[in-house]
Amino acid sequence: MGVLLAFVVTLLAGLSTVIGGWLGTQPRVLRRDILAAALAFAAGIMITISVVEIAPSALSSLDEIVGRTAAMLWVGGALLLGAALVVLIDKAIPHHVNPAEIGGGDQLDRIQAGQVDARLLRSGIFLTAVVALHNLPEGLATFISTLKEPAGGITLAIAIAIHNVPEGLAVAAPIYAATRSKAQALLWATVSGLAEPVGGVLGYLILAAVLPEEWLSLTLALVAGMMIAVSFMELLPAARRYETHYTQTLAGLFLGAVVMVLSLLLLTL
Repeated sequence: MGVLLAFVVTLLAGLSTVIGGWLGTQPRVLRRDILAAALAFAAGIMITISVVEIAPSALSSLDEIVGRTAAMLWVGGALLLGAALVVLIDKAIPHHVNPAEIGGGDQLDRIQAGQVDARLLRSGIFLTAVVALHNLPEGLATFISTLKEPAGGITLAIAIAIHNVPEGLAVAAPIYAATRSKAQALLWATVSGLAEPVGGVLGYLILAAVLPEEWLSLTLALVAGMMIAVSFMELLPAARRYETHYTQTLAGLFLGAVVMVLSLLLLTL
C-alpha cells in the first residue's frame, strides 16, 4: 500500500505539467508580446532553479564527502559538461532545410499562417528533454519521502506540482506556437512530467539509498548546466526575436525567477 501511494503521489505531481501544457496551448500565446514573455519566463525558471537550488545542493552534498575545493571542481566540471551536452545535442538535431532567418513580426506571421517555425519546435524539444531530466531526481525525492512519511511526501508533492505547472507551460508554448497542434504540445508536456514517476520507480527498483551520493549530486549539477545552457542558447534568443519591446523579455525573465523562488520556498515549509 505504501509503494502504491508513493507512486500515485509522484505521478500526480509529475502530471501537473499537463495543466501548464494546457495553458501553453491557449491562442493568446501566439501574440508576439505573450510569446516573448512566456519564453523569457521559462528561462527565468530554468536559470533560477539551477543557480539557487540545484547547483548549491550538489555542492553541499559533495562538500561533505570530498571537501570544499574538490567539490567546487567537480560541480563546476559537471555544469560545463551539461552545457557542452546541450551544444552537442543542438548540433545533432537536424535543422529545417535552409531555415529562413526571419525575425519579429514576419516570423510570427508565418506561425499564424500555419507554417512551422523549426527553431521554436527545437526549443520545445530541448525543454522537454531537460525538464524530464530535471524531474527524475524530483520524482525520486517525492517517491522516497512519501514511502517513508506519507504526510511529508504529499506536502513535498504539492510544492513540486506547483512549480511543475510553469515548466509544462514552458514546454508546450513553443511547440504549440510552432505547430499549432494542441495534441503535440500536450503530449510533450505530459512526457516531461512522466519523468517524475519514472524517476521514483527506477530509484525504488535499484535501491536508490545504496547509490553513491556523489553520483546523484553530479547528475544534478549536470542537469543544471543543461538548463542554464538551454536558457541562454534557446529561450532568451527566441524571446528577443518575438518581443515588441525589450521590457517583455525582462518582465518574463524576472517573473519566472520570482515564481520559482516562491515555489522553492514552499519546499522548506
